[in-house]
Amino acid sequence: GLLLQEMTMAGLHELRFTEEKPLLRGQDTELENSDAFLSAVDTDWKEHDIETPYGLLHVVIRGSPKGNRPAILTYHDVGLNHKLCFNTFFNYEDMQEITKHFVVCHVDAPGQQAGASQFPQGYQYPSMDQLAAMLPSVVQHFGFKYVIGIGVGAGAYVLAKFALIFPDLVEGLVLMNIDPNGKGWIDWAAAKLSGLTSTLPDTVLSHLFSQEELVNNTELVQSYRQQIGSVVNQFNLQLFLNMYNSRRDLDINRPGTVPNAKTLRCPVMLVVGDNAPAEEGVVECNSKLDPTNTTFLKMADSGGLPQVTQPGKLTEAFKYFLQGMGYSECQGWAWGWCVAALPSASMTRLARSRTASLTSASSVDGTRPRACTHSESTEAMGQINHTMEVSC
Repeated sequence: GLLLQEMTMAGLHELRFTEEKPLLRGQDTELENSDAFLSAVDTDWKEHDIETPYGLLHVVIRGSPKGNRPAILTYHDVGLNHKLCFNTFFNYEDMQEITKHFVVCHVDAPGQQAGASQFPQGYQYPSMDQLAAMLPSVVQHFGFKYVIGIGVGAGAYVLAKFALIFPDLVEGLVLMNIDPNGKGWIDWAAAKLSGLTSTLPDTVLSHLFSQEELVNNTELVQSYRQQIGSVVNQFNLQLFLNMYNSRRDLDINRPGTVPNAKTLRCPVMLVVGDNAPAEEGVVECNSKLDPTNTTFLKMADSGGLPQVTQPGKLTEAFKYFLQGMGYSECQGWAWGWCVAALPSASMTRLARSRTASLTSASSVDGTRPRACTHSESTEAMGQINHTMEVSC
């Protein structure tokens, strides 16, 4: 059940949840099958190859646009594709309660989808800016008005770029494992040396998982090593990895810190596991975003792929995020995880946004006004840094 104690609209909120189902239901059984990440029931998904200014994009979509409602658009990390990155998360039972209300659109970076043809020698892979500039073609092709993006690693960087260049097309962002910084010369040299001494799958694994996970979580790591080496074209993967490693810093700064600071204007939820190699980068990204529309979710007992190892926790956080954006149907969703001893202040923004959404959202038919997705529900919160740490 859900116990919600509210003091006043300006006060703090305490939320406690009882656990209704296991968080990692069937994970061990799933990993026994080497095809676990590709075995999703996807009969109602439709594949498309979409022309863009920088080449074809492979896109998989389920559903159709629903009124004025945004699409959920995903972008995967280096070494993965939409199936390897998101199947576990989107096949999680409770996510079905969300996806039945939204059209879902998975984007594969050029040449990264299963069965992709190898690019010819000398092919110039799109830059990170160009990858972001390919996405309006997807939005236009399907007639989306705007999207809620879910990105991991390199995909989070691409979606952040997309939101900076085309802010009117993005209503919200969930950015997992984002690193806003380009590689310095030392990092670049280290990556080059690693590439000479390690296989490509091992290089990718060190990007996806922490050293502790590589040593201790051998079943999950070995499963991904096999999939990365066999499902994704290795030549194409090397091109994508090289382009990601040559990225520049995201041009973002917290409002008020520098003149004419650029920032993400939409609500953002930053997500990282407490045992993830990207933790430092995500923390820095949080310091550069507007605290009035940013939530930082640090997931306990989670490593580099929280959407794979903790889909239940992430699903519930995503429900909260949608509630804060004013989707009133979210208030009726079941809650299935435990938040133990959360500091009240850490939950203030999400809880207050939820309260505001229950009064400002019009209905579930897609006519909800977009204005309530910005910082109105967080006035009077000042420059507090909102961090939600999940410890179940």
